[in-house]
Amino acid sequence: MKIPFPSARSQRYGSGMSSSHRGSSRRDVLRGGLAATALGLVSSSCKNAKPSASPASPAPAPAPKRILILGGTGFLGPKTAAAAVARGHKVTVFNRGKREKQLPLTVEVEHLYGNRDPELPAADERGPDGKLLTPDASPKGLEQLRGRTWDAVIDNSGYFPRMVAASAQLLAPSAARYIFISSISAYDENPAAGGDETTRLAKLADPTVETMGPAFENYGGLKALCEQAAEAAFPGRTAIVRPGYIVGPGDPTDRFTYWPVRVARGGDVLAPGAPDDPVQWIDVRDLAEWLVTLVEQGTTGTFNAVGPGSPGRWGDVLQSCVTAAGGTAKLEWVPAAWLDENGMGGEDSFPIWTAPVGKFAGFHRWSNQRAKAAGLTFRPVDDTVKGILDWYPGELERRARVTRELTEAAKAKGAPPPQAPDPSLLRAGPPAAREQELLAKWRARAPK
Repeated sequence: MKIPFPSARSQRYGSGMSSSHRGSSRRDVLRGGLAATALGLVSSSCKNAKPSASPASPAPAPAPKRILILGGTGFLGPKTAAAAVARGHKVTVFNRGKREKQLPLTVEVEHLYGNRDPELPAADERGPDGKLLTPDASPKGLEQLRGRTWDAVIDNSGYFPRMVAASAQLLAPSAARYIFISSISAYDENPAAGGDETTRLAKLADPTVETMGPAFENYGGLKALCEQAAEAAFPGRTAIVRPGYIVGPGDPTDRFTYWPVRVARGGDVLAPGAPDDPVQWIDVRDLAEWLVTLVEQGTTGTFNAVGPGSPGRWGDVLQSCVTAAGGTAKLEWVPAAWLDENGMGGEDSFPIWTAPVGKFAGFHRWSNQRAKAAGLTFRPVDDTVKGILDWYPGELERRARVTRELTEAAKAKGAPPPQAPDPSLLRAGPPAAREQELLAKWRARAPK
């Protein structure tokens, strides 16, 4: 059984693959003794760190690092670059220069343009500075990275093992560490009591496939193969990070975003399932800061990057949304079984939430003890909700502007307008009319 994370629907909207679950928002509990031994599962550089000479002495600032981000312009990349620069590190991003036009980096970094697929050239187009990326018609790809040195590579755009292998093998002689952003979807099973990093990984019948499949069924297996490609090139020098849902300001999928934005509209809100249902997520800002910490500490190993720090409750998440929106919305809890009977119990129905039954009993119960032992920390859900509500109005304006610019550019070329979702609508969750239809039907049900 594959962990269904991310979904085909949500991934069509943007980079959420790193955070990711193969159902609309699904994914693309160890306690006690594990907490005591988890430190032994991270790199010796982290485990053997010496304490300060005095308890009151502040820890010395880490030496500046040279960090290469493969990608860097989607959701996680800009947050990681900003966190690294703020902490005094030098950052280089390598990408095709396409997404920067829509999601520009807001920090000073070095830009290198090219296609990470060694079999393909980068598109000959203008970059954010207006200059042609490949004016000599012989675009450079990974080769322009050869001979450069970095303290760490953060690969958050690796989806196919052939391309990850090409990047990692080229960089292995000149980079100290390789951090690969994988996914909880890399697991092949979903233990009911909660899985850890030793859980069996997904496997593909055809390991050479380079398509996600119509239902993103290949996503997890491809991520697992990418992990292996990175580790093969950097044996003993690799950190594998497996996030669940990456959420927060900047999320192009609107998966977690659906809830604070919907609740802020007020009225009666259909709350699926039960308040005690488990739920896990990771705020993109927490993940980005932790990736920089892994670089600073030279940490290696495999980690489930899921939060919160203690088991999360679905009811607490939705109540945080109600509080942040001023308390005008009313949650109406609708049982998972009824939703399933009415065609809304599947993975594409309500983002983030999954009924904890059957094969999904452990879906939101993954152990994060290794990651916490390696320094991963979590902000309160209230902070994530507030951050989304502060960011979203400007994001709506940005989406409308980008849609308008793309439409005008297509018109100027005599091409049909781009097929894009309505920029004013949430990209996840049921439409407003469908939600109210379900609520009306729930209230009108015959008593049993």
